[in-house]
Amino acid sequence: MKKNIAILAGGDSSESVISLKSAEQIRLILDKTKYNTFTIYVKKNEWIITSDKYCDTIINKDDFSFSWDNTKIKFDFALIAIHGTPGEDGKLQSYFEILRIPYSTSDSLISALTFNKYACKAYLDYAGIKSANSVLIRKNDKINTNKIISKLGLPCFVKPNSGGSSFGVSKVKTKDDLSPAIKKAFNEDNEIIIESFLNGTEVSCGIIKTKNKEIIFPITEIVSENEFFDYEAKYKKGKAKEITPARISKKAEEATKKLTSKIYDTLNCKGIVRIDYMINDETPNFIEINTVPGMSAESIIPKQAKVYGISMTEIFTMIIEDLIL
Repeated sequence: MKKNIAILAGGDSSESVISLKSAEQIRLILDKTKYNTFTIYVKKNEWIITSDKYCDTIINKDDFSFSWDNTKIKFDFALIAIHGTPGEDGKLQSYFEILRIPYSTSDSLISALTFNKYACKAYLDYAGIKSANSVLIRKNDKINTNKIISKLGLPCFVKPNSGGSSFGVSKVKTKDDLSPAIKKAFNEDNEIIIESFLNGTEVSCGIIKTKNKEIIFPITEIVSENEFFDYEAKYKKGKAKEITPARISKKAEEATKKLTSKIYDTLNCKGIVRIDYMINDETPNFIEINTVPGMSAESIIPKQAKVYGISMTEIFTMIIEDLIL
């Protein structure tokens, strides 16, 4: 009998538009001989099945089910494709853990940790994994721009502490630009992180581990026409080159893949993860981790899988069969 797979899309952040693209791609590539697929649009308290057949039926959140034609339909697995809250920060993971429904990502604790850039960097630093120097600022904090620049230098990056698609991110080159960048980031989050600038080659490495197999995808080199790999560079055609495999030395490649595997294990991740680095002197420096990476046509992981020689259909089958109870 086919398993019922719920693909959760949308969410409550600025990244919802990317989530919808990812969910549609996932729906198209899942193995239809094994799975019945249902795309569920999640927006605050309204969860609906986006399907002509089911006429935007509302999900019963008490047990994550819906009724159709006098039949109650439940789900065997939740495939989370929501970038940002509530799909990437542990909220949906906690919900499914309570209901004992298996899902496709790291657990609620790790999802919450990795979604918080500053906390994740601190946790990995304790494990000996280094990244750029940084400071955390909360709304209503007294901000001393001179002190920040003295600690981090210029240029520096200002980012929302949560989120992953470069909304609200700025590269700051002068003191006068710092306060507007901070204001911009606070439009996306109540906490922001300011990081020192790391010079080098920006790369991204995807990874998946199951009980029986590890796949570390070919590394992608990111060359942006903009100041950095911002939202426009990520999703507007022609604004960035994503070169797979990356044009880096064998030593740098091996170090990056080894570190990717170490971070995955250190954080006890599950499912597909993508980790970004800045390579300097053949050494990868951790930037951030994405535990619900994009799966749209413009996204990095599908391109890496193609170079590796595995279909995304195979990958999602691996995830579902590995994590389903």
